[in-house]
Amino acid sequence: MAFIVFEGGDGAGKSTQIRYLSARLRRRGYPYIITREPGGTPVGELLRRILKNRDDITPAGELLLFVAARHELVEQIIKPSLTSGTSVICDRFSASTIAYQGYGRNLDLEVITSLNDLATGEIKPDLTVFLDIPPETALSRISGRKTDKFENSSLSFHNRVRTGFREQAKTNPESWLVLDANLPASSIAKHIWQKVKTLL
Repeated sequence: MAFIVFEGGDGAGKSTQIRYLSARLRRRGYPYIITREPGGTPVGELLRRILKNRDDITPAGELLLFVAARHELVEQIIKPSLTSGTSVICDRFSASTIAYQGYGRNLDLEVITSLNDLATGEIKPDLTVFLDIPPETALSRISGRKTDKFENSSLSFHNRVRTGFREQAKTNPESWLVLDANLPASSIAKHIWQKVKTLL
C-alpha cells in the first residue's frame, strides 16, 4: 500500500503515466484508487470547475480554494483508502500549490506550507513522481486542445512553476523521483514501476 503523487507542468504526461502504473497494479492484483486535485469529491469537483475557468479570482483566493479542495479529498478519499490498505494514485497534491501559487503567483511559501499542513494533517506522499519538461515543449503538446486558465498562462509563469517543482525535488530527494518527460512514455513507466514496487 502506498500513496503516490504525480506532479509536473501542464502537458508533462501525468495522465499517461498514471494509466501505465494503474495497469501494472491491476495486473498484479494490488488494490488502488485514482484521484485528482483539485477534485475527487463533490466539493472538490465543484471547486475544480471554478478554479480552472474563472479569471476573476485573486491569487490568495485561489490558494484558499485549492487548500479547501485538498482537505476534503484527504478526509473523504485518501485517508480512508490508505487506512483500508488501498494504494492511492493522485494527479497533483500539495507540491502543485507550492509550485503554482507559491512560485507561479509569488505568494508566501511559509503561508502555503502552513495551509497545506492544515489541509493534509499527517498525510504525505510516499512517492512524488515529477515529470520534468521544458514548458515550451509541454505547451506544444497541448496546443489544439481545449485549455484552462493555467495552461493559458504566460511562459514566464510556467517557467517559475517548473522552478518550484525542481526546488522541492532538490530538498526532498528521498521521496521524489525526477524523470525526464521527453523520454519515451514506456521507458518512463518502467522507471516509475521500479520505484513503486519497492514501496508495495
